[in-house]
Amino acid sequence: MRKEKANLLVIDLTMPEMNGLDAARIIRQERPETEVLILTMHFSEELAREVLRSGAIGYVLKSDAESDLLAAVEHVREQQPFFTGQLAASMVETFVNGADNRSGKNSGTGSALTPREIEVVRLFAAGRSNKEAATALSLSTRTVESHRTHIMRKMEFTSFSDLVRYAVRNNLVEP
Repeated sequence: MRKEKANLLVIDLTMPEMNGLDAARIIRQERPETEVLILTMHFSEELAREVLRSGAIGYVLKSDAESDLLAAVEHVREQQPFFTGQLAASMVETFVNGADNRSGKNSGTGSALTPREIEVVRLFAAGRSNKEAATALSLSTRTVESHRTHIMRKMEFTSFSDLVRYAVRNNLVEP
């Protein structure tokens, strides 16, 4: 990015050393004229909102890339936000139905969780232990346990299987 001074960068949300949200923040901070389009396999309204907060302007699901990627690039070139069709419809429905008022158990798709909490949920739902999740996130086991307790309370989960079902229903992991 620094070398080529691109007008538009398409980056993955999940990258080995830095996630796409952090990368987008850095890119927009260092080169505000560079637009960022996030390409991901994760379908989540909350992640889409985080994408916007990070400074990126578009969110395309990899499964929709064949039909949406060129349209997304055109929108972004015109400095217009773009959300993959499936997600845009879901966000409109949420807005119209007033579901953005997040009250009630597990109401939404990742809505009440922070990006870090979503990472923790993904790891747990993928079968990782507290220790394995801690290693993957470069955190202490105690911090991961604290995240788990907080997530369970925040989302009103009564069992670990509720957390896994939530992750599957909200496409945070593959079933």
